Amino acid sequence: APHRVGGDRRSRCRVRCSTVTDTPSAGTPGIGATEANASTPDADAPASSPYCHVLFASPQIPPNTGNAIRMCAGTGAALQLAEPLGFNFEERHVRRAGLDYHDLAEVHVHPSLDAALTLLVGPASPLADGEGVPAGDARNVGDGLPEGDGRNAGDVLPDGADRQTGAVGARPRVFAFTAHAEKWHVDVDYRPGDVLLFGPEPTGLSDEALADPRVTDLIRIPMIPGRRSMNLSHAAAVAAYESWRQRG
Repeated sequence: APHRVGGDRRSRCRVRCSTVTDTPSAGTPGIGATEANASTPDADAPASSPYCHVLFASPQIPPNTGNAIRMCAGTGAALQLAEPLGFNFEERHVRRAGLDYHDLAEVHVHPSLDAALTLLVGPASPLADGEGVPAGDARNVGDGLPEGDGRNAGDVLPDGADRQTGAVGARPRVFAFTAHAEKWHVDVDYRPGDVLLFGPEPTGLSDEALADPRVTDLIRIPMIPGRRSMNLSHAAAVAAYESWRQRG
């Protein structure tokens, strides 16, 4: 079951468990909307419909998640963490990086990346012809289909269109951030409820995660040549602030 991180200021990193009794529907804006037997939110708890979800897949370095907690508290984004985690929330590095913001941020912990995506977006459904999307493939203007796929039928699908039906807005969009992508983060027309997906610090997102059919597009943050990667919390802040900036 997903966990929500929060609590009073005396136990900021305490994890409050809640049980999901019903299968969440696609398009659910936040975990709080589908929780049963959840603790009553504090009066200053964050809104349940954040402008975006920052999703960390198996983060390993405590200060990075602490920094992301502080960033999400300041912007109104929700932080989603997919286990296994490389730390626990009692570690001083998490508490120190988050300062007094742990109780002001919306933070949820999921048992796996698949569980997080299922709750935020919906269950994975294979492509109609059973063909997966190659990891790192140049996707067609954000539609999630490999270049030359027959279902494109010579047409460019709108950014964020469902890769099976072509419908826009069928499910929330997932943008996977990777150095293997070509499209820049500023070239996305972000919408409320988008999921910004980042991999663990040592390796980035796995080929399996990049090929997940729920991923709308692969995105990169530009760097000068010869640089391998950005710090996880810095990359998340760059993406989240761009999404927020576009909302005016």
